[in-house]
Amino acid sequence: MSYLGDIERNTAAPATANGSSGLLRFTTAGSVDDGKSTLIGRLLHDTRQIFEDQLAAIERASHKRGFSDLDLSLLTDGLEAEREQGITIDVAYRYFATPRRKFIIADTPGHVQYTRNMATGASTAETAVILADASKGLLEQGKRHLYITHLLGIRHVIVAVNKMDLVGYSQVAFASVRHAFEQFAHRLDGEKRRFYFVPVSALKGDMVVERGDRIPWYGGPTLLELLESIDPSEGNGLQAMRFPVQLVQRAGGHGRAYLGRLASGEVSVGQKVVVLPSGRTSTVKGIHAWHEDRMTAYAGESIALSLSDEIDISRGDQITDANRPPRAAQSLSATLVWLAVEPLQVGGRYLLKHTSRTVKAKVVWIKHVVDVETLEKRPASGPVAANDIAHAVLDLQQPAFFDSYHLNRTTGAFILIDELSNQTVAAGMIV
Repeated sequence: MSYLGDIERNTAAPATANGSSGLLRFTTAGSVDDGKSTLIGRLLHDTRQIFEDQLAAIERASHKRGFSDLDLSLLTDGLEAEREQGITIDVAYRYFATPRRKFIIADTPGHVQYTRNMATGASTAETAVILADASKGLLEQGKRHLYITHLLGIRHVIVAVNKMDLVGYSQVAFASVRHAFEQFAHRLDGEKRRFYFVPVSALKGDMVVERGDRIPWYGGPTLLELLESIDPSEGNGLQAMRFPVQLVQRAGGHGRAYLGRLASGEVSVGQKVVVLPSGRTSTVKGIHAWHEDRMTAYAGESIALSLSDEIDISRGDQITDANRPPRAAQSLSATLVWLAVEPLQVGGRYLLKHTSRTVKAKVVWIKHVVDVETLEKRPASGPVAANDIAHAVLDLQQPAFFDSYHLNRTTGAFILIDELSNQTVAAGMIV
């Protein structure tokens, strides 16, 4: 595990394959009242992303609630129930940009009963910002969120030690919280992820966007500087090419085009590929992006591929690297984050949606449930309840083509859907 809390300031944002600093999706998490919504409000306010009418409305609402200063959490606590309770109970998405990068933020709930919302918000994130109250340290829900970011394979984790104003901006308090997080994180994944630590006061604005002058002992980057410098594509070039087909179209006199989002790796004209489940091989004849033809495309881009051979391909099929194909199986072992009120039980039948393919699945064995507080694995003696994390084995009606989640977050992930209600009941990570 790499701890980069004191890297050089003003690190330039890395270039992506197309030469820009690109888009960063990040999620915020932490225990209730750690200040997640206020932190996001501070980011938006200090980067001048708030319209005048929004600011005026926040001022009125803040005074109505008895605050002398702006209550910046009102920017993200959009639901009326949240405003009344003063907590976040749903995932609030916000967008903002700086001259160096664009961002999508998912502000997720802190309460234990809304852990499933946190998992939802983090599922597409490339970076996690986990808040900790400097006066309280690492709490149980903070451990739960660290564990979920570990399960979801988020490689970059920023621990924002918030409310430094409550502890007199103490370096000792910051070091104590940092040590607790380092110890717990090391038990999870050793050296696999990159951790960054920054002391902040979302309420006062210290070390969020501006440095301020109240934390002179900290020489590292501000939170925004960290977010601008992280490379979300780090390691993606090492992944094998995976292209789940979402749509098939006729491309004039040029045969068929297969549309979708390149899940991982890169693809080039002339590359040898294999189509699954048919097993037919071909070469890439053309790559078509928005109003332009390309010689190469990279992970995350939405493109259309054309192949040299006429092959029967439909939605749900996968075009992959011929030299590094995914696994094919009708049974898989996975870690499940259970999201539904109705418990998970052996024998349960669901729809399993994996990339663009949906198959019927049955739970045949629940191996264990993880105690997030102690990280111990206990036998599943009864039903698995909402927010539980379990290891299970599922049988599929038809083969799926997948990678282990630690190798590929897209082709190693799936969701389970209740056949009757059509509700998503679990997020799964294939072992």
